[in-house]
Amino acid sequence: MESGPTVGVLALQGDVREHLAALRASGMRAVPVRRASEIEAVDGLVIPGGESTTMSRLLGVFDLLEPLRARIADGMPAYGSCAGMILLASEVLDGRPDQQQLGGLDVVVRRNAFGRQVDSFESDLDVVGVEGGPVRAVFIRAPWVEKAGADVEVLASVPSVGSEGQDPGAAAGRAVAVRQGNVVATAFHPELTGDGRVHALFAEIVRRAG
Repeated sequence: MESGPTVGVLALQGDVREHLAALRASGMRAVPVRRASEIEAVDGLVIPGGESTTMSRLLGVFDLLEPLRARIADGMPAYGSCAGMILLASEVLDGRPDQQQLGGLDVVVRRNAFGRQVDSFESDLDVVGVEGGPVRAVFIRAPWVEKAGADVEVLASVPSVGSEGQDPGAAAGRAVAVRQGNVVATAFHPELTGDGRVHALFAEIVRRAG
């Protein structure tokens, strides 16, 4: 039942419907966000997967860039999956020169890192703060974290051997889930697996922030 704070899902591109469903299952009021006025009305925001350069451009087109930056800098909880991780990072490798960042995470991420190394990849990950066993992580042309600042907590890294015995190659040991204060990001897509525990973790961050 939706009885908790209101969490928006940036609805410019990506897995909006899946994130809305996962948030509602976690007890949040979940709404799509497309306007600056809607950003001011939410207690937290999810930035879904998609194409980060396209999403960056659309943030500018819809005049959402500065309002989002301001809310995140002011402490609004935010969660980004895949492209959302890229947009929340302080620096992006292999991005477009005109790509705009929202900030919130003192990390350097490499865009499409999995796409150039191991394409789509799945693995069971132990995620800090998520109880009940490993999380099934689905990576689709995903980024990974090349460097994290001192205030960033790494929540999960790619194991040296995948859960099906596959070799993750250059992805081994890379950080793929991070948190800094009220901002969380994953390189993988928990909204696609039906496992709501990552969204439940974010929902708890939103509740505590309120």
